[in-house]
Amino acid sequence: MEIKKNIPNNTITRKLVDLDRETGNIYETINIIARRANQISTELKTELNRKLADFSSPTDTMEETFENREQIEISRYYERLPKPVIIATEEFLDDEIAFRHGNKTAEN
Repeated sequence: MEIKKNIPNNTITRKLVDLDRETGNIYETINIIARRANQISTELKTELNRKLADFSSPTDTMEETFENREQIEISRYYERLPKPVIIATEEFLDDEIAFRHGNKTAEN
């Protein structure tokens, strides 16, 4: 997964007006961001597991754990990445998330 470089690693206080300008409803915006954050989290987890699967051996036990420098560096890289919610919020504010409304019934 490609992560943009300008995303901060820590939290930023946001104005609610900035978040609900697209949808008009802050709860809908949070739902959109949460769903995208879950997608990002799943992608990162499968990517990390795929990279770490190369280092696992079926004969390893808890007593026999060998430190592998490359494995440690991969783990540290993923630990330093911004949280998925921060990435999803930045994508939403940059209009990179496409969303659509479900079947809404018209109220009279």
